[in-house]
Amino acid sequence: MMKKKSVSARKASLVLFLCQMISALDVPLDLSQPPTITQQSPKDYIVDPRENIVIQCEAKGKPPPSFSWTRNGTHFDIDKDAQVTMKPNSGTLVVNIMNGGKAEAYEGVYQCTARNERGAAVSNNIVIRPSRSPLWTKEKLEPNHVREGDSLVLHCRPPVGLPPPIIFWMDNAFQRLPQSERVSQGLNGDLYFSNVQPEDTREDYICYARFNHTQTIQQKQPISVKVFSMDSLNDTIAANLSDTDIFGAKPVTERQPVLLTPTGSTSTKVELRGNVLLLECIAAGLPTPVIRWIKEGGELPANRTFFENFKKTLKIIDVSEADSGNYKCIARNRLGSAHHVISVTVKAAPYWITAPRNLVLSPGEDGTLICRANGNPKPNISWLANGVPIAIAPEDPSRKVDGDTIIFSHVQERSSAVYQCNASNEYGYLLANAFVNVLAEPPRILTPANKLYQVIADSPALLDCAYFGSPKPEIEWFKGVKGSILRGNEYVFHDNGTLEIPVAQKDSTGTYTCVARNELGKIQNEVHLEVKDPTMIIKQPEYKVIQRYGQASFECVIKHDSTLLPTIIWLKDNAELPDDERFLVGKDNLTIMNVTDKDDGTYTCIVNTTLDSVSASAVLTVVARPNPPFDLELTGQLERSVELSWIPGDENNSPITNFVIEYEDGLHEPGVWHYQTEVPGTQTTVQLKLSPYVNYSFRVIAVNEIGRSPPSEPSEQYLTKSANPDENPSNVQGIGSEPDNLVITWESLKGFQSNGPGLQYKVSWRQKDVDDEWTSVIVANVSKYIVSGTPTFVPYEIKVQALNDLGYAPEPSEVIGHSGEDLPMVAPGNVQVHVINSTLAKVHWDTVPLKTVRGHLQGYKVYYWKVQSLSRRSRRHVEKKILTFRGNKTFGMLPGLEPYSSYKLNVRVVNGKGEGPASPDKVFKTPEGVPSSPSFLRITNPTLDSLTLEWGSPTHPNGVLTSYILKFQPINNTHELGPLVEIRIPANESSLILKNLNYSTRYKFYFNAQTSVGSGSQITEEAITIMDEVQPLYPRIRNVTTAAAETYANISWEYEGPDHANFYVEYGVAGSKEDWKKEIVNGSRSFFVLKGLTPGTAYKVRVGAEGLSGFRSSEDVFETGPAMASRQVDIATQGWFIGLMCAVALLILILLIVCFIRRNKGGKYPVKEKEDAHADPEIQPMKEDDGTFGEYSDAEDHKPLKKGSRTPSDRTVKKEDSDDSLVDYGEGVNGQFNEDGSFIGQYSGKKEKEPAEGNESSEAPSPVNAMNSFV
Repeated sequence: MMKKKSVSARKASLVLFLCQMISALDVPLDLSQPPTITQQSPKDYIVDPRENIVIQCEAKGKPPPSFSWTRNGTHFDIDKDAQVTMKPNSGTLVVNIMNGGKAEAYEGVYQCTARNERGAAVSNNIVIRPSRSPLWTKEKLEPNHVREGDSLVLHCRPPVGLPPPIIFWMDNAFQRLPQSERVSQGLNGDLYFSNVQPEDTREDYICYARFNHTQTIQQKQPISVKVFSMDSLNDTIAANLSDTDIFGAKPVTERQPVLLTPTGSTSTKVELRGNVLLLECIAAGLPTPVIRWIKEGGELPANRTFFENFKKTLKIIDVSEADSGNYKCIARNRLGSAHHVISVTVKAAPYWITAPRNLVLSPGEDGTLICRANGNPKPNISWLANGVPIAIAPEDPSRKVDGDTIIFSHVQERSSAVYQCNASNEYGYLLANAFVNVLAEPPRILTPANKLYQVIADSPALLDCAYFGSPKPEIEWFKGVKGSILRGNEYVFHDNGTLEIPVAQKDSTGTYTCVARNELGKIQNEVHLEVKDPTMIIKQPEYKVIQRYGQASFECVIKHDSTLLPTIIWLKDNAELPDDERFLVGKDNLTIMNVTDKDDGTYTCIVNTTLDSVSASAVLTVVARPNPPFDLELTGQLERSVELSWIPGDENNSPITNFVIEYEDGLHEPGVWHYQTEVPGTQTTVQLKLSPYVNYSFRVIAVNEIGRSPPSEPSEQYLTKSANPDENPSNVQGIGSEPDNLVITWESLKGFQSNGPGLQYKVSWRQKDVDDEWTSVIVANVSKYIVSGTPTFVPYEIKVQALNDLGYAPEPSEVIGHSGEDLPMVAPGNVQVHVINSTLAKVHWDTVPLKTVRGHLQGYKVYYWKVQSLSRRSRRHVEKKILTFRGNKTFGMLPGLEPYSSYKLNVRVVNGKGEGPASPDKVFKTPEGVPSSPSFLRITNPTLDSLTLEWGSPTHPNGVLTSYILKFQPINNTHELGPLVEIRIPANESSLILKNLNYSTRYKFYFNAQTSVGSGSQITEEAITIMDEVQPLYPRIRNVTTAAAETYANISWEYEGPDHANFYVEYGVAGSKEDWKKEIVNGSRSFFVLKGLTPGTAYKVRVGAEGLSGFRSSEDVFETGPAMASRQVDIATQGWFIGLMCAVALLILILLIVCFIRRNKGGKYPVKEKEDAHADPEIQPMKEDDGTFGEYSDAEDHKPLKKGSRTPSDRTVKKEDSDDSLVDYGEGVNGQFNEDGSFIGQYSGKKEKEPAEGNESSEAPSPVNAMNSFV
């Protein structure tokens, strides 16, 4: 909200000018003029008798007037009274009371006369009276003995003072006595009791009278009031009467209203116009009456009517004759009513209709003095000339008196005089001085020359041209140096010479000329007007809701005229900001840090300039979590319920949405509070359900949008009686932990659920579907019981019942549990595999009999692994993959297979204990697929018309390659493609020279491999034939090749460029972010041997030349071979080796005999141990250094690489290599198949061993293998 205070300022200025317009012209003080009274004391002047009396009388005139006084109608000779002095150049009298004078001696009616050669002016009659504050007359006050319910009036009767004192009632401790509808003070100062109550008994009802003029307070003697209640009065009567007396005091009886003041049914009241009308009605009655006011035949005046003293006083301000009439007060209670009619007559002391105004006339002119006044009754009008009744004043032929008007015609200089008009009736008088001054003067302009006026655009501009002349001059206004006279509706010309521009605009700026002329002369004056842009608040402060201790910021961005200097003031609730360092006032903002509740309020930004003022306000509301509730009370205590009530704390400007009730069980969990319930924020009581045998305490938390209040103080404690348990344990389960037991578990009852002391549990069980009796046992307050000696995985009926010292809980419900599980006994049979495509197969099996599962059937697991790639005829150690199919499934899908590969799989049944034996391995093969993209495509040796292409075979051929397909097309300068040429290349080729090409032309190449299934994904490259046969200007290193072994690699390259280049080799682990390692090549050789490499690791390598602007080759990637077995020379002929092998053979023979004996005895051992015992001895563990988990390699993978060969770092099957990927069947490594064959199985990261093929194994031979070879 924004306000413009400049509007009020402009209105005030306009009113001032209008007042000047209607007043007579002021005569400059350097010209002759009769006296004018400028200051005088009030008509009724009450003075402090302890201080000097100052009677004011000031006047102006030319020549300066002399002063004289009358007292009580006769001349007051001040020279004869030493206590009275007159101030120099003034008519003000000072009566010296402080030096021995007495104020009472100077009581009377005083009048001042100011006189010079042009006339005499007189003041009002000033009545001087000293104020009085007399003491209270002594009187003997009897105690007031009143019966309960009766009315009572305590009279004050203060001494008569001047002015009348202010009355109030207090006690001995100087505390005001409380007042109400029942007890109140009347306008006369008396204290009225509509009905007394026992609490009104006291001995210190004291009436005080305060005399403000003398600053004194007078005190009446204390009044004693004794109220007798009916009960005590009956006791007193009974004690003083015989047993035969059967009567006593009547009980307090209700009474209908009776008016204590005013008395009777009617009264009258006279009030003067303009005063405050006070009407009063005070009534007695029981119950206490209520007062209502009406005006008969009319309405109470709006905006001027007020009710005071609990509506017992009707107050009407600024009364007029229209307020005369009958006013009725009505006192009412439930027994009846009483009323009183006050007839009000409004009289009026004289008041002006037209007061006479000074006349300035030139010789020979005419004029009038008008004196019109009204009043009730109508006032008499009388005239005086120079203080003398006009009837006996010297004759003046130019004047004629006509009632309230004096007419002047053809005046001369001797006609100058001061005339007094007196209007009077019985309620007062009015006296006004008005002079007639006859002068002949040429025009004067009293406004200073070149005065600058500044106003805001779109507001009025008032240009002053105060003037004087006799005869009265005519005024004209011009704009600019040679402007024409101003006329029209856009200007307003006032009689006092002021030019008003109602709506000033920027183009109103300029110089204005005022010209005044009469028959005696002419004069002009220039003033200047500047119109400024208004000040505006373009970004006002906005309403803020801030949490306590937060930060509030109000903006006040302004726009103003560049020539005005604004000041910004911030107010809080229309007062200055608190003197607090938390309030930070910036250039255009106010920031309040760490706001608190006392910062609530309205913040106003006021922008002031010398010409206007604007303001904008916003409200800051500080919110916080509620204060905690208090005064918690428990009522209506029953065995199973209680009512809780509370009083909400302060909601801190954010309404309370709900109350949370918590309880503490002091018997079972002291100090721990639990949630009980919650109710809406409008509710402050709640009926709470209780449990037996709990020592309850409650607390309440209030919640609003800001958060939760701190908890209330706890309520009183309430201990409920004990009872049988109401409920039994929950979540009862029976699950065996071993094949021969049953573990029964349950969730124990909480302390308050026990309902009494001695909580225990009765645990019962029996085998299901067998005609057995229940077996029961009672256990302490625990949550588990183990039944031993049970058959493996049979169902049991189970129930758990709570009991305490008072009895059992209701009969519990039964649950079904099972004794412990054991591993499944048989493997699934009739395993069949149906290959769907090169990457997907479907496996079928027969379910196993449920009895052989010996537990909860969870599903089937399919183990499958790749044996070899059919295209490379190699074996590698691989990890087995596992898919789990939940439930009693009989088929599943195997996704993510590699094309043209041999696989094995087996199936196992799974229960809660583990996996059963595996089915016999099933072998299946996947058909050919499309190959991956060629491992690289390199274009070299550009000439004018030829390019050399080199490529690498696909990382994953996925079958037998039949050919390569090369497509290429030229690209022009606008990147448009030319005709496409296709070439089929035999599969055994690895390079091609393209001839007959266009010189200096860019070509785009598309290259892919094919199997019998189809084409694989393509690789693209671009190259440009050269413009001529000029040799390359810059050196280059190309054809970097590597030949890697286990721990070293041969690096070779081709170099073209200046002689005597110094080469270096940089290398690092492929895919690593580590810095490159650098090796310097001695001399200018084009090969180097990297040593100390890690077996089975992929490396990146590049070659550079020193001093050739950092020229380097492109990166190449190679992989070291896996760790090989140590070479053994003639090991079979070594004696130590022969002895060792004999010892190993003997030890193995002994172990086999022991295992054979144990097996014949029927010993038990886990299925996995069986599998491990029958594992193929040729299966070798994969070394941890091998980073090729889950990859399948050709037979050549572990042989040293030939010079020039390259091993690609990416051996994985790309998505484009196969349309069937694992992503299409599930997320990550977890998945399953539904009954329709969709994938829901899961992969396992478990590694399995795979038989090695001959001497191609990369692992060192085990002692067993060595022995077999030896044997």
